[in-house]
Amino acid sequence: MKQGMMAESKHLLIVYHSQSGTTSKMADAVIRDAKHPDIDGVEVRVRDAPEASPEDVIWAHGLILGTPENLGYLSGAMKYFLDRVYYPCEDKIGGMPYALFVRAGNDGTGAISNMTRILTGLSVKQVQDPVLIAGEFDSERLSECEELGMTMAAGLKSGVF
Repeated sequence: MKQGMMAESKHLLIVYHSQSGTTSKMADAVIRDAKHPDIDGVEVRVRDAPEASPEDVIWAHGLILGTPENLGYLSGAMKYFLDRVYYPCEDKIGGMPYALFVRAGNDGTGAISNMTRILTGLSVKQVQDPVLIAGEFDSERLSECEELGMTMAAGLKSGVF
């Protein structure tokens, strides 16, 4: 790189939905460490699922999605987001790294498997195991959400993903 030129920043998009507030707590932890001061060169954009657009997804170099489990499935708002972005992004984001976090009252497997199935159709690649907090909400597990955000941002910055 020539002297005086700055490296292009990477873009991380975090999209989530929360009804009861516990998924928001998880999102806050993900966002906090994705924006960690030790990680420069990564611009983080946060959107609520109903407001996120195909343009947001196309802008991104990496994606983190968070949803509550509703009736053994992902939230309707997250499904609506994925429906709206699927075809406009289908041939534009292949290979993009992604990660998931899920707040589940049951076991969370339905929400995770359904999101994974949709994302597989977009040809994006999962780079971390989903963070799942199931059953009684355990705020001590929020450190896993922090790690998810930091790992994704650091991986984008360093070119690992």
